This record gives sequence, structure tokens and C-alpha cells, in this order.
Amino acid sequence: MNRVTKELIYRPPFGVLKLQSDGKSLTSVKFITGRAGLSKSGCKILNQAKKQLNEYFSGKRKKFSLPLNPAGTEFQKKVWKELCKIKYGHLVTYKDIANSLGNLKTVRAVGNAVAKNPVPIIIPCHRVIHSSGDVTGYSGPKAVKEWLIYFESLNIKQR
Repeated sequence: MNRVTKELIYRPPFGVLKLQSDGKSLTSVKFITGRAGLSKSGCKILNQAKKQLNEYFSGKRKKFSLPLNPAGTEFQKKVWKELCKIKYGHLVTYKDIANSLGNLKTVRAVGNAVAKNPVPIIIPCHRVIHSSGDVTGYSGPKAVKEWLIYFESLNIKQR
């Protein structure tokens, strides 16, 4: 389990996120419901994450370049690594991810790993959908996943 040493509250265009770091890498991004106080951090990683998220939400950043250390099983980490290969504005299915890992029988396990992604947005699990086209399996609110998909599709069309 990663030891969280620093936290930063970040306000994207939707809701509130809590960014967490072990001091060397980003360990989690959590969706906060209700009220969240202000927090400032001198942690270089969290400040970089805030800067890159600002660039992402302004349409200037398509890929994140932050050191990550999410807690998870070996399989989950393999899935999360595959998610980082999905291009901005593109969608893939859970089956596509299972296939890229070399075993179509792992589709359910892939879905579970995607839903447990501790670093959403940075590790773009919002770009994975059900083969039926349904928006499922997100660690945050479904409406946020839908918003992120729509947001990226708009930025692709404008370029």
C-alpha cells in the first residue's frame, strides 16, 4: 500500500478531486463529494499534476507525463499500463484491452481493473467502454466519464 504524504484539492470543470502523492509520484486521484476545503502543497509532483490537469482541461495537453505509483495487483498494473496507450479522444472496449494483453478470457478482470483505477483521468480509464457502446466501469461518477469522453471528442474535432 502506498503511503500518502501529500494531498492537494483540485477543482476541474466538474466537482472536486483530491490528488495524493507519496512525495515522489502521484498515487491517487479521488472524486470528492460534498464540501472540500482548500489545500496547498509544496510537493513538486502535486504541483506538476495540477499544472498538467489545467493544460488538459484547457485543451492543450493530450497525454500526461507524471511519475505514477498506483497501488494494485500485478494484473491491474498491466491493465493500467495498457490504458495509458489509448490515444486522446479515442475509445476502446474492455475486450480490446483483454486482447492487447493476450487473453480474451480476462475481459471481466479487465473491467474490474479499469473500475479500480486509482488515478483516473491521468490513467485514461474514461476511454474504455463496453462493447455495446455503454459507458460503464468508472471509478468516479458515470456523468464525469461521459463528460470526459465528450470533452475529448470536441477537442479532436476542433483541431
